[in-house]
Amino acid sequence: MPLKQLSPSDARARIDAGARLVDIRDADEHARERIPGAINLPLDRIDDLPRDECAVVFHCRSGARTSANAVRLAAAAGEAPAFLLDGGIDAWRRGGHPTFADRSQPLEIMRQVQIAAGALVLAGVLLGLFVAPGFLSVSAFVGAGLLLAGATGWCGMARLLRVMPWNRRTAA
Repeated sequence: MPLKQLSPSDARARIDAGARLVDIRDADEHARERIPGAINLPLDRIDDLPRDECAVVFHCRSGARTSANAVRLAAAAGEAPAFLLDGGIDAWRRGGHPTFADRSQPLEIMRQVQIAAGALVLAGVLLGLFVAPGFLSVSAFVGAGLLLAGATGWCGMARLLRVMPWNRRTAA
């Protein structure tokens, strides 16, 4: 059975009535901004959700991840009533509900990957045009890496960025 989508106001009412709020985003996203009281259980650890009769409201950033994984989330909730926060934390914030933002935390890893990949592709193209055509291989290498990441789910650039000194502060 598909999980019911709750508006931010309806979700707030469920939470106030005792429902557990579960953030399925990665730890780095949760550390940067979160809904107060939310438990962070990324999708790869969602099976660690305690199995009890407590209602569960799942959320992500925009609602896309929770909707795409609704069957898995329903299974993780077991017999407990389970819901999805329609629009995720973005809709929660737009609805005037509080979030805790820690801008001292590093940007989310995927945003860092997008910035680094974009900068490398742009640099490769510009250097290839104005310095030597061989620099176009930088753009080709990055493009191949992005293709591999999309096809397999493994991103070498994300793994490299995770161990950078500025990312070691991320709260778990």
